[in-house]
Amino acid sequence: MTTANIKAMQARLHITADGFWGPKSIASCQAWLRKLMPDPSPWPEQYESRLAQFFGMSGDESRLVSLPVTGVLYAGQPVATIRCHTRVADSLGRILDELRRTYPAILEHYDGCYNDRPMRNGTSPSLHARGAAIDLCADSNDNQAHWPDQACMPLQVMEVFAKEGWLAAGAFWGRDAMHFQATR
Repeated sequence: MTTANIKAMQARLHITADGFWGPKSIASCQAWLRKLMPDPSPWPEQYESRLAQFFGMSGDESRLVSLPVTGVLYAGQPVATIRCHTRVADSLGRILDELRRTYPAILEHYDGCYNDRPMRNGTSPSLHARGAAIDLCADSNDNQAHWPDQACMPLQVMEVFAKEGWLAAGAFWGRDAMHFQATR
């Protein structure tokens, strides 16, 4: 993002708009998103035991549903359904509907939901292996790109996910801004 984009984001967060994304901006952004999240959270904590209890075992395709979608493209081709966990389907549907109304260009760069694989550079299952995570705009928000300096996922997109209780990796991990997951 440009310095002007970062200043606009800081103004949205009601903090000093100096264009420097440091510890105060990070903390303010995370607090802002947490305020938007439902309380109590509808999603489990990010511990394997909690995830297994809530979503079941990773790779269990019997818990997946095909969520009908419109306005979603993968590699330039229309997507008719997204395979996701039954417990996130309604929430993800509302998120995608809101993004279609407010940020339709984001949905033109869908990069996956269910994928039975471990976390990058790890052995624990990814939330994708439970159909409880989605990636959008991977080309400009990849795993190693620091957000918001290098990655460009808009804060407003993160807000849409936060209102449904989903975590935005860019805001909470400082990288992987393409990734959103149904955990607290």
